[in-house]
This record gives sequence, structure tokens and C-alpha cells, in this order.
Amino acid sequence: MGKKNRDSFVKQASILMAAGLIVRIIGMLYRSPLYAIIGELGNGYYGYAYTVYSILLLVSSYSIPMAVSKLMSERIAKRQYRNANKLFRGALIYACVVGGLAALAAWFGGSFLLPAGGDNAVLALRMLAPTIFFSAILGVLRGYFQAHNTMVPTSLSQILEQLVNAVVSVVAAWLLVENLAVNDTEVAIYGAAGGTLGTGAGVLAGIVLMLMSFTANQKNIQKRIRNDHTGVEDSYPEIFRTILLMVTPVIFSTCIYNLSSYMDQSIFAPIMLSEGWEEDAVTSAYGVFTGQYMVMINIPIALANAVSTAVLPSISASFAMRDYRETRHKMDEAIQMTMFLCIPAAVGMAVLAFPIMHLLFPNTGDTAGYLLIAGAVSVVFYSLSTITNGVLQGIGKPAVPVEHAAVSLVINVVVLAVLAKFTPLHIYSVLIATIAYSLSMCVLNGRAVAGLLRYRMRVRKIFLVPVIASAVMGVVAYILYYGLATLIDSNALCLGAAILGAIATYGVLYLRFAGIPREVLRRFPGGRILVELAVFMGVYGRK
Repeated sequence: MGKKNRDSFVKQASILMAAGLIVRIIGMLYRSPLYAIIGELGNGYYGYAYTVYSILLLVSSYSIPMAVSKLMSERIAKRQYRNANKLFRGALIYACVVGGLAALAAWFGGSFLLPAGGDNAVLALRMLAPTIFFSAILGVLRGYFQAHNTMVPTSLSQILEQLVNAVVSVVAAWLLVENLAVNDTEVAIYGAAGGTLGTGAGVLAGIVLMLMSFTANQKNIQKRIRNDHTGVEDSYPEIFRTILLMVTPVIFSTCIYNLSSYMDQSIFAPIMLSEGWEEDAVTSAYGVFTGQYMVMINIPIALANAVSTAVLPSISASFAMRDYRETRHKMDEAIQMTMFLCIPAAVGMAVLAFPIMHLLFPNTGDTAGYLLIAGAVSVVFYSLSTITNGVLQGIGKPAVPVEHAAVSLVINVVVLAVLAKFTPLHIYSVLIATIAYSLSMCVLNGRAVAGLLRYRMRVRKIFLVPVIASAVMGVVAYILYYGLATLIDSNALCLGAAILGAIATYGVLYLRFAGIPREVLRRFPGGRILVELAVFMGVYGRK
């Protein structure tokens, strides 16, 4: 693969990152009015239901876009267009069956799946059940377009999905609370249920948009299929077997990889209740962790997910063609792009934790701020493990992350159980266990990739440069915010100025320290504007 394909990867990754960032920001913003309607207790019930929903979603559909993208891109690289299209139809059938079973489990198994003290979250989980089925179908459609190296439909559908989700969640929560709730407990129950309705509405909107894109592209796809003279066409039994062989280890990997959140609530709540804590206090504390801290750190982690999604088809294609040098280059480029964004994000969130949390959740205490300060480092660990997870799956080693996730999960469980039982850390025991899990995954995946691909990470350019630039950026952000706060009585204005100053500082320092040529910067979407800004700020000389 040459420069054109490398430029395509950067472009597709940038599109997905931009969409992921917009989606997470929308998700962060609507949580504030939702939190005001349903309160900390409702936030806790919402967190309980959403954690179970996420696990069932992982089993049924989370792995589907990745699997469809990988399997179809391999066939497209070999010009087996008819085979790729048949695989797509087989994946749809698989998604309907598995998604339907998972939806039934959510509807009928709520009492069994939810943790101790989570019975009031059953209604919210049932509201999420149909969403699991439709998400599986949406996953196949997204994988289809990713395999064709076009991330625009996926990105637009993600943004539309989150916009609809935000509006419907807040409106539905308000309507149910106003019309059905008669006390604080019912406000929490019906508010959490209303908040989950938006998720399903968003997925349906995403499906409609993807189907419109699918229909618009059918003429070109059918032309490719007619010109397919390879003579290779798998039978449906072979296709289902291929999908199962690919999806099953990915399911185990992603399920175990994300099972830590389910184990956290399943272990934390019973131990705290046995120690004499009130049920509402435990639920509220867990709601702060999932509904405030996790919402914040998931914003930069979404960027890593976007890069992983974009790099998977190209890594699969280059590895299938035995172009191992290009495979290593793609991985190196993906890690560098991720660390360029996630390291400063982690530093910025730690430095401005309290102003951020007080702006988004005005009526909350300081717990969310302390969680963000202590847990911001997990952004880097989760991001790295997400990229290496995608690489391992792309080179046909999906079982390796499964083993690493299992080991990390054991570490997570042991750390959480010991800290929750024998220390007064309370919700911080969940935070420390989460950090231990992400660090373990990061280290184990990194070692595996280095061995399998003979890959040596460029420590200076990938880690040292963004760490130094981020450290200076953090100091500038702190001085700007707290300096302005003595002059201006507005958290929002001070925070906005500090963030803008931090972005400018980091951008200039990174470009200078890393020595990024203007030609490379120009390859990004909006690259011409970025180069002009860099020239204006003195990074490059005028030509």
C-alpha cells in the first residue's frame, strides 16, 4: 500500500474521531439536564440498567461491525465482491437471531441480571431490550460500509443516533416523571426508564440513515458484483461458520474486556450493603461513578475506538496480502494518532476536573471531581489497549485479547473485593480496580503485539513528546483558569478560556517537538486551515 492508502486511513480515522468526539460531547451535555430530572438515585438505577444492557449488547452486536468489516475487507481486497456481499447477508441473519435472543434475556431476566439493590432498575432495563435487537442490525450495516473504506455513513449515523437519543431521553424522562411519579423513589424509577427510551429511538434513527446510504450505493456495488470473475463464492453454511469463528472469539474478547463494569457493580453493591451502607447511598455513589466520571473519560476513549475501527480493515487487508511492513506502519500510525489526542485529554481533565464537573453537574458534590483527578490516567491505558485489541483482531489473533482480558478481569475482581471489604475507600475502590484492569490489558496486549509483529514502539515520538507538551499545557490551563477565576465570576468563561489556551499551547509545542512536516499536517481533514494556523503561530515559516 502506498501513500494514497495511508492518506485514506488518516482521513477515515479523522472522520470517525470527529464523529466520535461530537457524539461523546452530545452525550455529556444531555446528561446534565437528565441528571437534574432523575437525580443521583435515578442516575444509579440508570447506571445499573445500562451496565447490564451493555454486556448483552456486547454479546449480540458490539463485535459485529468489527467482524463484518474484517471479513468483508479481506474478500474485497481479493476482488471477491460476490462473496463479500453474500457474507453481508449472512451477517444480517446472524444479527437478527443473536440480537433477538439477547433482547429476550434483557426483558425477562432483569431481576436475575441486576445486582443486589438494583430491582428498581428492572423497568429501565426492559425499556432497553428492543434496542439490543435493532443495534445488532445497525452493527452489520456499519461494518458493511467500514469494509468499503467509507466511514462517512457510520459517522453521520452515530451523530444522528446521539442527537435523537439526547432529545428523546430528556423529554421521555420528564414526561414519565411528571405524569407517573408520586414520590422520590418513583421519580428515580420512571426517570431512569424514560432516560433509556432515547437509546432505542437513536438506534432506529441510525438504521434509517444507514439504509438510505445503503440504497444509494447499491448501483456501484451491484456493478462490482457483476464484474466479479474470481469464481469464488462460499455457501451459506460456510459463511455462517466463518462468521461464528470470527465473531465468537471477538464476543468473548469484548465481553470479558467490558465485563469489568458489570463485575464492579455486582461486587461493590453487596459488599457495601453488608458493611451497613444504605441502599440508596450505594446506588447514588455508583451513579456518580458511571453517570459522571465514566461519561467524561469515555470522550477521549471514543477517539481510540474510532482509530481502531478505521485501522482494522486496512490492517486486515495488508496482513492478508502478507505486507507485514505496511501492517506495522498502520499500527504505528494509529498508536501515534491516539496518544497525540488522549494524553493531553487525560492531563486536561485531571487539571480542570472540578470546574468541568461543576459546570456539567451543578448540584453534585466533589466526589466526581476527585474521581476524575485520580482516574484520568486510565484514559491512556484504555486507549492503548483498545488500539492493540483491534490490531490483534486484524491480524487474525482474536483469542489473544480474550486471554488478556480474562487475566485482567481476575486482577480487577481481586483488587475491588479486597479494597471494598477491608478499606474505607468506598467508591474509590471501584476506581482503583478499573485502573488496575486497564493497565493490565495495556501491558499484556502491548507485549503480544510486539512479539507477533516484531514491532518496536517509537517511545520518544509516541509518548515522550505528547507527555512533555501536555505537562506544559496542564500548567498553562491551571494558571489561566484559576487566574481568571479571581477576576471573573463565571466558571464557564474561565473554563472556556483555559481550554482554548491549553489547546493552542499543546498544538504549538507538539508540532515543534515532534517535528511534524507541514505536508503531513495537510493530509488531515481541514489540513490547509491547520497549516495556516500553524504558520500564524510561528510553527512553520511562510513560503
